[in-house]
Amino acid sequence: MVLSSNWQALLASEAGSTSVKKTKQSNKKSNKIDKASSSQDLRPRRKTGSKIMDMVYNMNKEISKNEKNKLEGILFEFNPAKAKTDNKVEKLVHVDALEDVPVRNNKSKEIGKYIAMDCEFVGVGPEGKESALARISIVNYFGHVVLDEFVRPREKVVEWRTWVSGVKPEHMKDAITFKDAQKRTADILEGRFLVGHALKHDLEALMLSHPKSMLRDTSRHLPFRQAYAKGKTPSLKKLTREVLKIAIQEGEHSSVEDARATMLLYKKEKAEFEKIHRRTFN
Repeated sequence: MVLSSNWQALLASEAGSTSVKKTKQSNKKSNKIDKASSSQDLRPRRKTGSKIMDMVYNMNKEISKNEKNKLEGILFEFNPAKAKTDNKVEKLVHVDALEDVPVRNNKSKEIGKYIAMDCEFVGVGPEGKESALARISIVNYFGHVVLDEFVRPREKVVEWRTWVSGVKPEHMKDAITFKDAQKRTADILEGRFLVGHALKHDLEALMLSHPKSMLRDTSRHLPFRQAYAKGKTPSLKKLTREVLKIAIQEGEHSSVEDARATMLLYKKEKAEFEKIHRRTFN
């Protein structure tokens, strides 16, 4: 079919009008997008990242000030309030997470004067009701791992208690002997202050002793007992949640995580801990 010249002119006119309208609409949308983009660019940008790593960053920021504070005679205490986000209970840094954050001072990785220890146990003996050492973890004042080894029990394991201990049969493949664990722990403990929760059980499991004047046990700290357990022994999980606003032991336990928790608790109340020990042993 061939259109007349009049019809062709009319259609061309309408097409041109439609094209102009679309162009105007497109320009309006483009202007809106440009305005939105420019207004967003003016807003301060917030760095994204996991809440856990935010907490780790703040922890290390506090720690990096320690050496300077020592020189100025200022007592260093970790303030968990600075590590929280949105007033929610956060999960404690797990195992080697601290290693992912740069540390300004290499001294923070040295063993130092204060260490925290925690152990995991498996069941041996009749019905697996007796406990045997299966993992030993020690961290320094800043939470860096000094020792973390699975330990081969001297007796047959009846109950692995994996749901709470986190220990599995395959961990025994590269586990060290009890004698080795005992010696390495004793060498680290020599002349150092030992922090932990219910340290009596851990030391008995290792068949070791340590001067009472050099023990800092969060389970026996009187202010903790009075405030959170009506004079009885509070659990480490409860203390960490109430004092530090941090959640631990949400599933299988980690002796590294628990050791770090006790060290943070001690640092949070260090002045009070030392005040009580001065009255007791001086």
